[in-house]
Amino acid sequence: MAVLPKFAETDARGFLPMTRAEMELRGWAELDVLLITGDAYVDHPSFGAAMIGRVLEAEGCRVGIIAQPDWTKIESITGLGTPKLFVGVTAGNLDSMLSNYTAARHKRKEDVYSAGGVPGRRPNHAAVVYSQMARRAFPGVPVVLGGMEASMRRVAHYDYWEDKLKPSILADAKADVLVYGMGEVAVREIVKRLRAGRRDFSGLRGTALFLGGKATAAMDFSDCIILPAWEELLADKTHLMRLTKIVEAQQTPYSGKRLVQMHGNRAVLQEAPAYPVDGSDLDALYELPFMRASHPSYREPVPGFATIKDSIIVSRGCAGGCTFCGLGFHQGKFLSSRSNESVMKEIRKLTESDTFRGTVSDLGGPTANLYGAKNGHAPECKKCHRPSCLWPTICPVFGIDEKAGLDLLRGARSQPGVKHVFVQSGIRMDVALRTPEYMRELVQNHVSGHMKVAPEHMDPATLRRMRKPAGDFPAFMEKFFDLSEAVGKEQYLVPYFISSFPGCTEEEMGAVEKFLKEEKWNLQQVQDFIPLPMTGSAAMYVTGLDINTGQPIPVVKGAGDRERQKRMLRPNAPHEARMTGSRRRMANPEFCPGAQMDTVD
Repeated sequence: MAVLPKFAETDARGFLPMTRAEMELRGWAELDVLLITGDAYVDHPSFGAAMIGRVLEAEGCRVGIIAQPDWTKIESITGLGTPKLFVGVTAGNLDSMLSNYTAARHKRKEDVYSAGGVPGRRPNHAAVVYSQMARRAFPGVPVVLGGMEASMRRVAHYDYWEDKLKPSILADAKADVLVYGMGEVAVREIVKRLRAGRRDFSGLRGTALFLGGKATAAMDFSDCIILPAWEELLADKTHLMRLTKIVEAQQTPYSGKRLVQMHGNRAVLQEAPAYPVDGSDLDALYELPFMRASHPSYREPVPGFATIKDSIIVSRGCAGGCTFCGLGFHQGKFLSSRSNESVMKEIRKLTESDTFRGTVSDLGGPTANLYGAKNGHAPECKKCHRPSCLWPTICPVFGIDEKAGLDLLRGARSQPGVKHVFVQSGIRMDVALRTPEYMRELVQNHVSGHMKVAPEHMDPATLRRMRKPAGDFPAFMEKFFDLSEAVGKEQYLVPYFISSFPGCTEEEMGAVEKFLKEEKWNLQQVQDFIPLPMTGSAAMYVTGLDINTGQPIPVVKGAGDRERQKRMLRPNAPHEARMTGSRRRMANPEFCPGAQMDTVD
């Protein structure tokens, strides 16, 4: 593994320590918690290890971080000593297999969460590898597994890159407890129990345990939903669809039940999801003392941070329930938004940075124009098991707060030292069309020249399998260009179209091709579908069944067929210009971390 350049330890004051020397600067002889992450250490709330580290620090814990250790050397994680309470493990902000491999199963040439974008600094299945290392290095110390990879692999699942079904990640990781979802509440309770001398992780919302044979035999599962067992999946892969739909339906803290999945004579026991953090508690998380910078030991920028260093996270959760996306399983479908005051406070802090040049690059979250929106607040929401609040139509109980979004945008750009405020996060076009004043404000004042939108497809049947609305894109497109033209701005749309989605053959792909030809648009990039673990699209990909009807559908898997679908959307790439056509402008899509799709050049 490459050795990073040396730096003055005093440069790291304010960061969570990564070396013994940094611990000594704080006067620490030992840690309470050691966090191991597959990402470079960036002390920013968009990086999971940093958020959890700061939450634990606020609880009075001495927290250290080992970022991207050399997994071939056990001593790469022992330098900070044995922690008193536990070792926390995460593969990083993305599944490590997605970080390492493309949709074509080729090794990536860049890792956006590594300094300099250098690939190869995290192992495949990093959460498993780091957990096993921690178990060997620190015998007797609890291992707590978390992050996106753990969330999306907490029950038996399909791994696209290995092209096989795999058991719960707990079966391989040997962790004491898995925390799924955002994790702040669960880790606080884990610390509380361990400080009290209780090494008991049962009954914690947002966690899963891999029970031993004796504990499984003694357990009363009468209040649980029994998932298809690991052995049942191996015998008949169509059980994956039922498993996925059950897990998705129970992804509600208000009426979700505990889930059990047998692996031989042992049970994976998943507790109901944690309640979303909201109100002043959410504000407090983002007001923790983040340095908003990469650790000074890195001499090259971390690309994934460089793109968001001047951005502000304003909300959490995703109500869309798209079958290709993991956000609903990780952040949950119930929305929570920071207060306007808290966001303005962070903007003012951002303007004090030496590197700030007057532009807030993004006010966003999973979906930027759902700031202030509410679900989970009405009695109907408490009983609802719909995976989406927005599909097939927007739920009548779903609360859209246009004024909150307007106040946010107007307040942000009025802050001293701020010249521009842009919204780069994706938006829901169906919601935007219902909030005309917000859309006008957004398009005319907060677009950097490019606005991200996600039509995903133009074929109605494919869109139904995605749980995306059909017909909104043309109406949104017209409105966008009209509003841009009204203020004399030439602005581009940044659309996402997905090729090779389950049920989509060249015939269905033709609907997108026809649309692009009619509009005289030529894409330079296309999202090549990747079935992420535990998602509905993965279940369709494996079983060949429609998630809505249960009927058989064609699934494109061969490299040649996939390439032909991509070529239908970019027949002249890479030589054609970005755009052709009059006032209709479409720029190049970028990588979408929320949906964890692959952008293919």
